[in-house]
Amino acid sequence: MVEAVIIGYLVIMVGVGIYSHYKIKTPKDYYIAGKKGSFPQVSGSLFATILGGSAILGTIELSRQLGWAALWFLFCASAGLFVLAPISKYVSRYGHFTLPELLGHFFGEQAKMVSSAIIPFAWLGIIAAQIIGAGKIIESTGLLDYQLASVLSGVIFIFYTLIGGQKSIIKTDMFQSIFIITGISTLFFMVSQSAGKPAIPPFTPQALFNSSFTVLDLAILVLTYSVTFVVGPDIYSRIFCAKSEKTAMWSVLSVAVLLIPVSYALTYLGISSLQYEGVSPQINGLISLGGSFLPSWAFALLIAALLSAVMSSADTTLLTASMILSGLAYGTLENRKAFGNTRILIIVLGVLSIIISIYVTSIIQMLLLALAFFSGAFIVPTIAGLLKFKVNRQNVIVAMILGGLIALAGKLTNNYLDKLLGNFIIIAAYLVNIALLSLPFDLIKLKYRKG
Repeated sequence: MVEAVIIGYLVIMVGVGIYSHYKIKTPKDYYIAGKKGSFPQVSGSLFATILGGSAILGTIELSRQLGWAALWFLFCASAGLFVLAPISKYVSRYGHFTLPELLGHFFGEQAKMVSSAIIPFAWLGIIAAQIIGAGKIIESTGLLDYQLASVLSGVIFIFYTLIGGQKSIIKTDMFQSIFIITGISTLFFMVSQSAGKPAIPPFTPQALFNSSFTVLDLAILVLTYSVTFVVGPDIYSRIFCAKSEKTAMWSVLSVAVLLIPVSYALTYLGISSLQYEGVSPQINGLISLGGSFLPSWAFALLIAALLSAVMSSADTTLLTASMILSGLAYGTLENRKAFGNTRILIIVLGVLSIIISIYVTSIIQMLLLALAFFSGAFIVPTIAGLLKFKVNRQNVIVAMILGGLIALAGKLTNNYLDKLLGNFIIIAAYLVNIALLSLPFDLIKLKYRKG
């Protein structure tokens, strides 16, 4: 049953991609679905993109380590969207296809070029995280081993995105979001209402923090994860598809609200998975729990829901990264040559992500390393531009590069050397970024004159 559902689901996704291919008339159709996205389409696509396999399986992974403190993972995503909602109209108004184009509007062509060169490589980690998620989902069913499952998933992601573009993505995301909600809700109900449910630790305000997750850890999560929902290429790509500013704002708000109960359900399931006999610690708790509690047909639908989440997030990030690099090469995505080049880059970036996924199998590690660099580089300049703060435009490039490198160094220090020191380095990345943008003089020209 499970194998048939997985194969059937993947065949349907490829079929939708082929169908959408023949509906594409202009580059605008391929890049932003003709900018005709309705509220159900944009909110469904945004929800499915955010709740990719990395977020779902990552929350379960964290909840088994941190308990109720894992709630903060998606709570932070929700908080970021609540901040984004009132400024989404500016994103829709000033943006066109990509985040670097938006930065170029605020700070000039050089800012656009530098961000276009940096973001896709940071986003390789995000794409790889989705492939890791898909590989682990398929591996857990016993159908394929992890490496083969990752390669197969990656190839299908590439093909689906390549032929259908944004038309196929936004068309299927709304239905994929329904799959995701139904799958998680069904398992949550079955476990919470079971006669032999375990006595898990009670949910209290005190349970939100513990020795493994402190207030400082929350601050770092906000700085490196939450802010990527205020400024993020994948998030903005959904807003660019919306047919109006009002559609964009209400889509963002609705998803921000929906993430709160979803976070609770996932954390509850992750904690519960530790208490049941027969739930393997080697397999992600959500999948193992589903195999123990759900009938075969319902478990098959849960697997389809998880693959839906992964597919939605992977295709969005892959297309976005490819568009950004193509825009760097040709200056504008309206160019027909850029259109063809985008498709070539989808293959190149997709293959690189598959290779990364084979050698790095920790979803959270891959996701947070990529987001740390991105957030340190681009959050402060983008928010400053959207809110029209007065900054020194001449120092934007230096601020982006230094901010990203310092934040990445902080995250690596956090992971491998000293956690507290790493956290302070990450905080320093934002302070350096703000300081550089606030300087009353051009740092590069000053250095040149001194030399």
